[in-house]
Formats: sequence, C-alpha cells, structure tokens
Amino acid sequence: MYDIIIRNGTIIDGSGMPPYRADLGIAAGKIAAIGRLRDSAREVIDAEGNVVAPGIIDAHTHMDAQVFWDPLGTCSCWHGITTVVMGNCGFSLAPCAEKDKLLVMRNLERAEDIAPEAMEAGIKWAWTTFPEYLDAVERTPKGINYTAYVGHSALRTYVMGERAFSSEANEEDLQAMKRELRSAVSAGAIGFTTSRTRNHQTPDGQPVASRLANWDEVRSLVGVMGELNAGVFEIAGEDTGVEGPRVTDYLNRLKALAIDTAVPVTFGMFSTRRAPDYWRQYFALADEAAAAGGRMFIQVHSRALNVLLSFETVLPFDKLPVWREFRKLPLAEQAARLRDPEMRSKLVEAARERRQDRPVGPEPRNANFKWLFPLDRP
Repeated sequence: MYDIIIRNGTIIDGSGMPPYRADLGIAAGKIAAIGRLRDSAREVIDAEGNVVAPGIIDAHTHMDAQVFWDPLGTCSCWHGITTVVMGNCGFSLAPCAEKDKLLVMRNLERAEDIAPEAMEAGIKWAWTTFPEYLDAVERTPKGINYTAYVGHSALRTYVMGERAFSSEANEEDLQAMKRELRSAVSAGAIGFTTSRTRNHQTPDGQPVASRLANWDEVRSLVGVMGELNAGVFEIAGEDTGVEGPRVTDYLNRLKALAIDTAVPVTFGMFSTRRAPDYWRQYFALADEAAAAGGRMFIQVHSRALNVLLSFETVLPFDKLPVWREFRKLPLAEQAARLRDPEMRSKLVEAARERRQDRPVGPEPRNANFKWLFPLDRP
C-alpha cells in the first residue's frame, strides 16, 4: 500500500523524455513507483488534466523576511516551486543583531522593494549570527523548502556598522567578515552573494553596502569558500555597458575568480531589446571558464520580466522636483489632484524633460509606454 497515489496525470519527469500519462505512488515521503498502479493508497489524488512534475527550484528569491509571516511561501508555491533560494544579491537578514536591524533593512528596502514596516511587523528577531538565522527559519512552519546564501551587504553592516555605507573595509574588517562567512557556510549557508549594480540603492539613493567593496574584498571573501571547498558565489554584476573595455575587464575578473578559487559562480543573464545578442559573450565566458577548470552557471528567465509600479509604493519619477512635492501628499489627495488637468500636464511634462541617460527611482528603464499596461485584478 502506498501513502499517496497520484492518478491520471501527465508526467514530465525532467529527464528530457516527452510527457507521458501515468500514475505515481508515494511511500514514506518518496516516489516509490511510476506506471499503471493497481495498488491502494491511504490518499488518492486525481490529476486528470494536470501535469505531475518534480518541484521547481527557484534559484533567485528574496524571501528572507517573508518566510516568517507567510507559511505557504506564496506566490512561489502556486507555480510548482517547492524550494526557494534566499539571500541573493548580497541581501540577507543575518548576521545582524536586533539592535542594528534597521541597518540591514536599509539594504533591502529600496533595492528589493520590501517595506521596513512589513519587516518590523512580521519578523520576531531571534538571531544575531547567520547560524542562528538558519535555526529561526528551521523552527518556522513552512509549506515549501528554503535554503539561503549569506549576503555581502549584511556581512559589511554587521562588521562595520554605518561605515559599511561609506568606506572600504580595512584589514580588521575583512578578517571579521571572513570569520562570519566561514561560520555561515559551515552551518549550512549555500554560499555568498554580492551586488555591484547601481540599480541597488538605499532609500536615500546611496549605494547598498556591498557596492562600497573593492574587487579584492570580494575575491578574498569568495576565497574563504574555496578554502572550505563548499559554497556557491552569486553576483549581481557591474554596470559595464554591452561592449568595450569595461565589460571586457569585468568578464576577465569574473572568469579569473571562478578559475582561481574553484568556487562555482552564478549570476542572472538579462536579455535586452537594444542588444539582443548581449548574452552571447556571457555564454562564451562560461565555456572559457569551464575549459580552464572553473564553473559558471548562468541563470536566465523564460519570459519577459514584469515590474509592478504603483502610487501606493514608488514610481520612476519620484525624485523629479514637481513629482517629489506631489508625492508627499496623502494618497487620497494625490488621487484628487490627478483629476486636475493642469496638474496632470505638469507631471507629464516633468517626466518628459528628465534626463534620459540615468534612471530615476527603482525602475531602471526609461519610460517606454509601448510596454506599459494596466494590471487588472483577477
């Protein structure tokens, strides 16, 4: 007898085989059989018309805080995701003492659009070190599986305090960060992450802590994982443009890092309409690293990314003078003022006249109304 039989589903098993129709038997929490099963089970699920597949691992999430107030792990669980990887881009909630939590929240608030009020209300801070954070996650009821990186910005703020947002690390700082990283990986962190992109800013428009680090600091920290023979390095890369000496220099440093430390390197590869072949140099980089003994894993998206913009949160024009004054108003008053044609004209004109060579606010793209659409409620 099985614990569960899932009948009549279309199975996609991840092996590359075409989909096929079969039953699936589960015993003691593991798949025990696939085929036409005539046995009985304590529970039978009719999967007619549905796909039965292994759980998806989402390698890039920022659910470090959400795990404490959302036991189901929405909306990941709605899409067949059974494991999420937290702590990407240098942003983790540990190491951090409760008294310093506003520092680590400063890294997350604008960069990942996570309101500090939500974190304050939803998190019972029960850790200082990264191992203690993992213990807190372990104690929390969960509907999906979680694994976590330790973030560079968190390491810097833990060791350096306010200096993390303005200074390079000295040797004492670096050694302290290395000790914390070694402890985190030894306790179960799957690796170390950092961000070097200007898109990641604090609420007051300053670089997040990891962006103050020089490359030697990054390389030294990744080297800790090389010494431990454990862990993966994830990076939100530098803003180099699509060609030229800056991108060549960055790619060479990234390749050397993967080869010299023997630590696997992973990063997101974003497509862009203005440079549709941009990805090719990164795939070539991964091949070159592999040929020299390094390992790189490039993460790609399967569809265009959607960015949700709202008057309730932030908009691309919030820093413009006319918009800044308007956005200070209560939301209801903003809505009322938008009914005034003169005010609408001022806002539109200000948006048109802004510099087009740099982003405004959290949305890094220039306004392209061809690709904007209203989000209807389901």
